[in-house]
Amino acid sequence: MDRSAFNDLILKYSRQLFIIAFGILKNKQEAEDVVQEVFMKMWIMEVRLNEYNRKDALAATMTRNECIDRLRKWKKIRSDTEDFKAGMSDPSPTPFYQLVNYENSKILRLIIARLPEQYREVVEMKDIRGLSYEEISKINGINISNLRVLLSRGRKIIKEEYLKYNNERRQIKNTAGKIL
Repeated sequence: MDRSAFNDLILKYSRQLFIIAFGILKNKQEAEDVVQEVFMKMWIMEVRLNEYNRKDALAATMTRNECIDRLRKWKKIRSDTEDFKAGMSDPSPTPFYQLVNYENSKILRLIIARLPEQYREVVEMKDIRGLSYEEISKINGINISNLRVLLSRGRKIIKEEYLKYNNERRQIKNTAGKIL
């Protein structure tokens, strides 16, 4: 293919290829770069380019593939950057949050210990020991529907008691702040 024929090819397909690239990349500058890259690759193909009956289909496929390659590269760069940033920060909880987590788990253990036995057993088996519904059903001889009801009611009691505890703690804190 000579230079004049190739220029005609560029004029004929550049708009169509830009639309494809922009639709994938959502970035005008990148889409223009992709179209230019595709035409450069097609120019390098020279003689082999004449083997293709539908140069528009070849150009569209090359554009799509180039866009996908760029998206993968962006994803890799973003992933590497996030990994680098994650490596810079210490993911372990601060001493304050460690204390809060310890206090919360202690409170939750007390609330669970005070649950009626039927609720306490299923909550401990499911949420603490991680047993499946089928395993708990076999151990306790309860059908799965009833088991789900017991678990739901037990969790509801735990939630209500925990919220009540937090509200009382806030009231004490507010009262102590007013006294001081």
